[in-house]
Amino acid sequence: MKIAVIGAGAIGSLVAGYLKLKEEDVSLIGRPDAVNAIIEHGLKISGVRGDFKVPIEASELLISTPDIAIIATKTQDIEAALKDNLFFLKNSGILTTQNGVRADHIVAKYIPKENIISSIVMFGATYLEPGKVVHNFEGSWIIGSIFRHAPGENIIMDSIVLDKAFPTVISEDILGMKYLKIFVNANNCIPAILGISMQEAFSDLEISSISQDIWKEGFDIICKAGINLVSLPGFPLENVTKMVCMPGFEAAKIFSGTMTKLSKDPLYGSILQSIKRGRSSEIDYINGEFLRLAQEHGLAASLNKKLVEMVHEVEQTKKFFTKEELLDGTRGLAG
Repeated sequence: MKIAVIGAGAIGSLVAGYLKLKEEDVSLIGRPDAVNAIIEHGLKISGVRGDFKVPIEASELLISTPDIAIIATKTQDIEAALKDNLFFLKNSGILTTQNGVRADHIVAKYIPKENIISSIVMFGATYLEPGKVVHNFEGSWIIGSIFRHAPGENIIMDSIVLDKAFPTVISEDILGMKYLKIFVNANNCIPAILGISMQEAFSDLEISSISQDIWKEGFDIICKAGINLVSLPGFPLENVTKMVCMPGFEAAKIFSGTMTKLSKDPLYGSILQSIKRGRSSEIDYINGEFLRLAQEHGLAASLNKKLVEMVHEVEQTKKFFTKEELLDGTRGLAG
């Protein structure tokens, strides 16, 4: 099976590299800086599975039709990536990997829905520089379709291939899982606002307490919007439902203990990684999804609205907030 991975960031590079190491026919499509680095030095992966230098075909655009195209750009970059490569993608299976729930709908403007497979990435990676990534922690790769409930033949075939890189799970309700994954990612905005690693940010209990407030507000919105959340492998729904009912200090201690032990390498989260690369982040598709649902149903989302605004301010000014500014800016906004 011929596989193209479009997007040479943390997840795209990691997936392409591991599939290539399993002798799959893989090409990696990326920006010029990444492509040039990979052509000259190979793709370098370090982390929990060891250190690898992977020789892999890399280019800025597709030059042939793949059987599967794994779209590993940020949500806001999907449309441009599709337009640039559409000639070779019209008859391909398209696998989305983005956080949030909007990616498949963007792809569906260009590709038939029956060709679109949705996925949820539960493993973690960090982009260090062009052609170099760290695999921070293991996790499964969940696939399914938000447009139909029953897994089709394409989903089953793709799961066999993807399982060579990460343990693959087929879901019959991936949309409910995607909404729960938003809670997993919703606290990435905090280290992005502060400009520090997740371990540094969440070792502070005052900062960790904001995380519970993010979840409380988001959970209230999700429930009132009538959305059913579905447990993820390694992250059951109870992780959220129990935390939002706990006293704040107790929840902060548990959350802090979990987040500071995620990886031995500094973990920055996708939002801060984008900011560090001088690019817009996916905040509008994570915490911004809570805002969208709140507006749609006439609800309030004061805390998440403020956090989205702060991330956008960091993107525009390149200046991070202090801990005190974060606490002052969010004080009194939670439910």
